[in-house]
Amino acid sequence: MTDDLSWVLKEAQTLLTSHGVHGWTVQFDRARRRAGQCNHTTHTLSFSRSLMTLYSPDEIRDVIAHEVAHALAGASHHHDEVWKKAARNLGARPEARLSAALPAPEAPWIGTCPHCGARRYLYSAPRRVSSCASCSPHFDVALIWQWEHLGHPRTPPGRYQRELRSLTRRSSRR
Repeated sequence: MTDDLSWVLKEAQTLLTSHGVHGWTVQFDRARRRAGQCNHTTHTLSFSRSLMTLYSPDEIRDVIAHEVAHALAGASHHHDEVWKKAARNLGARPEARLSAALPAPEAPWIGTCPHCGARRYLYSAPRRVSSCASCSPHFDVALIWQWEHLGHPRTPPGRYQRELRSLTRRSSRR
């Protein structure tokens, strides 16, 4: 919703401090599947920059309160009753996961099964060649995912390409 996200870090730091949590770092990260994270080892709260740009201010405040509740509850409480109480006291929904209805960034890699048309969405290039498990419980060269990157057919680079060449050479010898 907004590109200027400096208020997110300020609000998180203010909420931590106002609840007696000091010495924590608040930062953005590059996550695209989770909105926030509380790391008790490094005393860090981090928030997904890409998701924060998609969420409304109210949704962002819920994520902030969710992570601050983790900091308040302690490392051993995860999403238990102690954490839920802290979340409620901060005004956050006491649920472990965000609503699936929230917006998400588009995955740049989309794999399609050549048989059934099922799709897989990845935020980084696949590293290993795999086939559609819905069509066959065992690896099948005929069912290898067909990939596109940003809407254009493309074979993932590096190890994936080498593995694919090796597999297709072996199957053509049969």
